[in-house]
Amino acid sequence: MPSLSPAIDRFAALACASHARACALLVLLSLAAFLPGFQTLQPLDRDEPRFAQASKQMLETRDFVDIRFQDEARHKKPVGIYWLQSATVAAGEVFGVPAARTQIWLYRIPSLIGAIATVLLSYWALLAFVGPRLALLGGALMAACVLLGVEARIAKTDALLAACAVAAMGALARTWLDWTRSLAFVPSSRNWLVFWSATALGLLLKGPIVPMVWGLAVLVLSIRERSFRWLAPLRFGRGLVLCLIVVLPWFLAIAWKTGGSFFAESVGQDMLGKVAEGQEKHWGPPGLYLVIFFGTYWPAAAFAAMAVPFAWVRRREPQVLFLLAWIVPSWLVFEAVPTKLPHYVLPLYPAVTALLLLALVNGGIDRFRRGAVATAMLVVLVPLALIGVILWGNWSLDRTLPYTALPFLLLALLVATRVVAAFRRSDFEGALWRGVLASLLLGVGVYGFAVESLRSLKLSPRLAEATQAVGCPDPAVMTVGYREPSLVFLVGTDLAMGVDGAAAAAFLNQPGCRVALVERRHAASFEAAIAQSGLAPRLVTTISGFNLNGGRRLDMAVYARP
Repeated sequence: MPSLSPAIDRFAALACASHARACALLVLLSLAAFLPGFQTLQPLDRDEPRFAQASKQMLETRDFVDIRFQDEARHKKPVGIYWLQSATVAAGEVFGVPAARTQIWLYRIPSLIGAIATVLLSYWALLAFVGPRLALLGGALMAACVLLGVEARIAKTDALLAACAVAAMGALARTWLDWTRSLAFVPSSRNWLVFWSATALGLLLKGPIVPMVWGLAVLVLSIRERSFRWLAPLRFGRGLVLCLIVVLPWFLAIAWKTGGSFFAESVGQDMLGKVAEGQEKHWGPPGLYLVIFFGTYWPAAAFAAMAVPFAWVRRREPQVLFLLAWIVPSWLVFEAVPTKLPHYVLPLYPAVTALLLLALVNGGIDRFRRGAVATAMLVVLVPLALIGVILWGNWSLDRTLPYTALPFLLLALLVATRVVAAFRRSDFEGALWRGVLASLLLGVGVYGFAVESLRSLKLSPRLAEATQAVGCPDPAVMTVGYREPSLVFLVGTDLAMGVDGAAAAAFLNQPGCRVALVERRHAASFEAAIAQSGLAPRLVTTISGFNLNGGRRLDMAVYARP
């Protein structure tokens, strides 16, 4: 492998001198990658505020068994993430965080922890395949990964699920490589405990996804070996008992509380519905994950693509075979399912990282191969396209430019060009470290400044502020024409949803402190109903914004009962 530039060489040698030092560096890199925008980013419709609102209602009702969004049962996922979010918010209240239950960043803390754990566990898993120096680089690449950075900032299950998956697969890798005599060290006697603890937590977070990933890998490897005996060190008997101890109490409680409807809805409607058809407008054709891979796994995606010929040639070797068994069967399942969301394939990205590093250390990436430099140019094209989208979005929505973000965005683009330059001189490890730096700079520019400047996208926070400014505590609120979950989360669980302007007028005509949020399409029916009632509501303000989910501009009038 070609030598590094001296500065990066010294940095890598110093950082991997001990596992403690490597882990400390990875934590710092993760915080630098995930914290920009973590606290200031508004609740992102629609999934994030649904999770957060359900967790908030657990605190309000003290019911930690059933999962609800307003009056609607939310029987889609198990309870794990809601317990974790409720715990972090309760801790925030204990430590005096103002209005803790509507601070979305508190609900994101489990996702942040899950993302950092994914980085650290990737380092641990990679040690089964490569030395500490490259394992450190692999952990850094996961911290720089665009998709993991997104999930770290969203209050839902997927960052934690990725951590569970990589923990389970890291333990499985040690078992497999020890069986095939490809592991340079003896696995810990607690390896089985890591495997089953990760599986149990994964079951509480998102049901069968983690067992599906390792189950498909086990099937492929066992067919290859014509035996399941290699699994004996994982102690399946004890492990299954551990899983039952962890997950069975809540599953029994929710079955009793809902009369079994939880399982009918979560399995019969949610999970099987995603298999049968694209749910909630998330349909995508087979091959979609390959298309978006170069964006979601940036900055390392182009180099991972170059590792494919190496993986094919060495596919029968135990290390490569294990990684292909981790990636390919689950990837094919995700591609075959009509419902497609980018984060579904996140648990497979640590294996992609391992394949990339194996190719790197074994001469499987060739700068002189036809199309190699053109592929490396994708490292520049992805942030260039993103910067173009950001500039266009800021100008078209708010007629402004993200001036404070531009220095970071341009510097990230400059560093990305240095990635290609390092690749052209065959400094592959140095190119990947420069990619990590480019990702950190891009994250600061995008999340720290550019998204924050998009005032039009902050419709729910601005409406919530307007309702709090009407001059009375805890007003009753109805919204007409805008029904996003983020508004429920910020305004309150009792937010009423009106069907038309007449409903808003009737709502204001009732006694007490009341506020109606009326979208412009319903203004005529609202004014007509108000005229008939004889009420003279006060127009507090009019707020204009853009609803990404609806894909259109909205003008919301805020009325208060006089």
